[in-house]
Amino acid sequence: MKNIMTYKGYSASMEFDPDDKIIVGRVLNIDDIISFHAESVDGFEQVFHQSIDDYLAACEQLEQVPEKPASGKLMLRISPKIHAAALKSAQQSGQSMNKWVESVLAKTIHS
Repeated sequence: MKNIMTYKGYSASMEFDPDDKIIVGRVLNIDDIISFHAESVDGFEQVFHQSIDDYLAACEQLEQVPEKPASGKLMLRISPKIHAAALKSAQQSGQSMNKWVESVLAKTIHS
């Protein structure tokens, strides 16, 4: 089980630091770095919410669009010919269509 809290579509990891006896959090799945800490779960939740609210307010003040975390869902419209070829390639590789597309995208992104 992962220790994750969500607020306004943002998720934060929760990790206990035994040396400082605090819970350290970081917002996940965005490039902007938002981190915070608290001494209790209730305090963590309050600081997390405040961190997100402050981030959104800062973006608005700077006239920047706040980064939104990716959901992991991707809807595409492609030609039936490409769709059929992708299905065939996925089957030949022994993968589901989702796993095959994920691997193709990962190779392309990391190239």
